[in-house]
Amino acid sequence: MLRQRVITAVIMLAIFLPALFHPDSRSFFALTLFLMGAAAWEWGRLNDLGVLGAWLMGLLLGGIGALSWASGLIEHDLPWVWALSALVWVLGGAWLLARGQAAWHGLGRGLRCALGLLLLWAAWLAVVRARALGVDMLLSVLTLVWVADIAAYFCGRSLGGRFITRKLAPAISPGKSWEGALGGALAVLLLGLVWALIETGLDLPQEQRSLHGQLLLRHGGFLLALALLFLSAMSVVGDLVESLLKRHAGVKDSSGLLPGHGGVLDRVDALLPVLPLAMMLLGYRGGAA
Repeated sequence: MLRQRVITAVIMLAIFLPALFHPDSRSFFALTLFLMGAAAWEWGRLNDLGVLGAWLMGLLLGGIGALSWASGLIEHDLPWVWALSALVWVLGGAWLLARGQAAWHGLGRGLRCALGLLLLWAAWLAVVRARALGVDMLLSVLTLVWVADIAAYFCGRSLGGRFITRKLAPAISPGKSWEGALGGALAVLLLGLVWALIETGLDLPQEQRSLHGQLLLRHGGFLLALALLFLSAMSVVGDLVESLLKRHAGVKDSSGLLPGHGGVLDRVDALLPVLPLAMMLLGYRGGAA
């Protein structure tokens, strides 16, 4: 299993990194749209659409993304998309995690799939906008989620249950602990503050700064810290919502598309809320602290 995971990871990096750093960002846009289409196919499978319905959902997401691309929509900031995504993830996510599988099933198959299309489309638009703002911008958002996930894993394994006996979401993901989530949040906070301070010391122009650096420059350290903690929490929500989908479908992985890693949704679940919410925070124009 470990060998399979390593081989798959090497192949994914060999495809992803050249597209990410290529001067012509269109290859990266196309690659990420393909991945979101695959994630939409998995979403359909997890929500009882059947073989044909899942394929149609994947193709529909790809078509919506292609239309957004061809129409020039991806060339503009989209505050209404980020706001709608935030509304669904923050309020809908809290409601769903509090009520569990019964609430998700009660939404009905059509609404569940429509929500999947909306959230995956918004995440793709956000990754495209972040890449258009610069590789550093996109990497600052991606690494935020990766650091939160890695730190949560190790803190959960070493400290889980020692200080807070109640699990984070026992009915959805029994292995997740509050210690893991808090450890991930602290790691994100440290990463973001150090990253932003380094950029400040280098005196980089605002447009060349990461998410962390731009938030620090515009709003000061306190609001940067709040934003980082918020995004860390939402990465956990994304992970838990995908776990709920898999429990609803009675499967361990969203698919077997990525041998040793599961499916595309298994790899991007925490990114789905964080990407559009990061773009929303970046667009906030309040005064600096």
